[in-house]
Amino acid sequence: MDIHEYQAKELLAGFGVAIPRGGVAYSPEQAVYRASEIGGSRWAVKAQIHSGARGKAGGIKLCSNEDEVRGAAKTLLGKRLVTQQTGPEGRVVHRLYVEAAVPIEREIYLGLVLDRKSERIMVVASAQGGMEIEEIAKNSPDTIVREVVEPAVGMTAFQAREIAFGLGLTPAQVSRAVTTLLGAYRAFRDLDATMVEINPLVVTADGALLALDCKMTFDDNAMFRRPNVSELRDYAEEDPREAQAAEHGLNYVALDGNIGCIINGAGLAMATMDMIKHAGGAPANFLDVGGGASPERVAAAFRLVLSDSNIKAMLVNIFAGINRCDWVAQGVVQATRETELQIPLVVRLAGTNVEEGRRILKESGLPIITADTLAEAAERVVASLKTSPTGGQP
Repeated sequence: MDIHEYQAKELLAGFGVAIPRGGVAYSPEQAVYRASEIGGSRWAVKAQIHSGARGKAGGIKLCSNEDEVRGAAKTLLGKRLVTQQTGPEGRVVHRLYVEAAVPIEREIYLGLVLDRKSERIMVVASAQGGMEIEEIAKNSPDTIVREVVEPAVGMTAFQAREIAFGLGLTPAQVSRAVTTLLGAYRAFRDLDATMVEINPLVVTADGALLALDCKMTFDDNAMFRRPNVSELRDYAEEDPREAQAAEHGLNYVALDGNIGCIINGAGLAMATMDMIKHAGGAPANFLDVGGGASPERVAAAFRLVLSDSNIKAMLVNIFAGINRCDWVAQGVVQATRETELQIPLVVRLAGTNVEEGRRILKESGLPIITADTLAEAAERVVASLKTSPTGGQP
């Protein structure tokens, strides 16, 4: 789960990370009020979307008076901002963050990520901020400082000092950097984050360290115990199908193919998508119905997958352990009838009550194509595109 910049800053400020004064605005008038509330003579008006590289796309405007603030807000609100991370479809700006502009002397990159290989939190920092970490790693790999945090101990002050000295900060700035690093780590740990990125962390003319821009990503599976974070979710920034899937307890990721997939288990889903590609097809989604594939959940999965207009065929691949193949078959039959399915449907069942499940499919009288193996199912669903009147590439 991602959140907006201003939300991430509010959370980090609660853990002692220093941020510039700012406020969120939903209209030009409110943006002007925020600027007057903040005070000073220069402000940054920032588009709030779930994407980086907003400055390069024109999503951040520096203003020197209230008229400029109003004009910037009018320009940005409602604009479809296209960045390197949004793709060509872009994202519509519905809210802004008005922030005091600060005199910058240095920009630093600071990121904390969950390194699944080492099963540790990894701190990645660079004396060159303002760029994506991929650019820094490519152009200036020697500037990157890495530190692994031992989970049984947590980040210690001496580790934070080592990072600060590695970034070339002055002794006076090191103590501020330690506060920032320890605060970012505590936010990561206590809020079940998977990433905290402060880019840039700036050194101002008076030697202060401020988080000028930041991003936070959280573990969806832990949000049930973090209601203060969960309520920050902005569904307007997400694929509506993914939000709908979450309501039904389904894991859904939209892709750009034309074969809809309904599968139980993430590993089996990945293998199925690989087999579809191997057979010459292209999956339209990753959808894991999980361990409790009841008829109702399977029907909900059908409706979700079919909401993609690019779908030209469907593949249901269920290996029933906790599940039961007869339940899945009932859900497939129910969903096929309810949706009046007009595209080819291939179903492969294996595991608990498989014979009963196959009998239900066969006696339904519906034109369901069955398969015994994953390879066979992938080949049949790809072949069905060539024979179906609705088949072919989208």
